[in-house]
Amino acid sequence: MKTMKVSVVSPDGPVYESDVEMVSTKALTGELGILPGHVPMVAPLEIGSVRLKKDGKTEFIAVSGGFLEVRPDQVTVLAQAAEMASAIDVERASRAKERAEQRMKDAKLEHIDFKRAELALRRAINRLTVAESK
Repeated sequence: MKTMKVSVVSPDGPVYESDVEMVSTKALTGELGILPGHVPMVAPLEIGSVRLKKDGKTEFIAVSGGFLEVRPDQVTVLAQAAEMASAIDVERASRAKERAEQRMKDAKLEHIDFKRAELALRRAINRLTVAESK
């Protein structure tokens, strides 16, 4: 089966690099499925997972937004933050989720930025979802 090179990079450095058969992820405009030979494009990413099909298995990476660049033989994900499912600390992500939920409750009583708390909650839930899929 044909493959393409995939690189996932965050400000902290490379997160993933390998040849895969398919990439699936969620862009701001909707779900994307990319196969080798895909038309070139650039798309902004949602908070979500990047699913990589390789040798009949699926690997998951949690991303907190960023950009996806597609070329016929290569896909590059430039993520604000990215973590392989196997590297996610579930306990830490659970605590982050609880803190974000509490901040959202407190936002009504205090002058806390509700949108910022909501994004933190979405990132924590994404990390927990990706960690469960490993």
